[in-house]
Amino acid sequence: MPTTFAISSRLATPANEVWRVVSSMRGVNDELAPWLRMTHPRGVDRLDAQEVPLGRPLFRSWLLLFGVLPVDFDHIGFARVEPGRGFREESTMLTMRAWTHERTIAPVLGNEGGCELTDRIELEPRLALALPLSQRITAALFRHRHRRLRARFGELPASAGDSRHTVS
Repeated sequence: MPTTFAISSRLATPANEVWRVVSSMRGVNDELAPWLRMTHPRGVDRLDAQEVPLGRPLFRSWLLLFGVLPVDFDHIGFARVEPGRGFREESTMLTMRAWTHERTIAPVLGNEGGCELTDRIELEPRLALALPLSQRITAALFRHRHRRLRARFGELPASAGDSRHTVS
């Protein structure tokens, strides 16, 4: 049975500038550092630099613990790529029967120059017993990624009623 969680950050940088960074493998690896690094083939550096085939794997990426030790691989595929607005990755991994990562970037109304970046993750480990551990590790990794994003792009003050992240 899959599990889902989401995390959002209000960033003090325009959506198009945030997209320019987060849609690149360099940006992804900066978010993951120092814990993980993802490999990618030459020429596949950015989501918006090429026609991304939808509905099938784009490439296999090794996930390297501390940048060197292979711990998993990801058959990265996309169901949707909207330059400047986000993507929906639908992949399989060595440890995951299904992995969906939907990232959206939206301007914050009433604040020129800011945006809200939201990651929604749905995961289904190959081993059902691994679900609680997989969820904890993945949630911790995405909290880390959002700390890195806020450090890089600055953080907008939260408005009343904002929810930073939810796990369900």
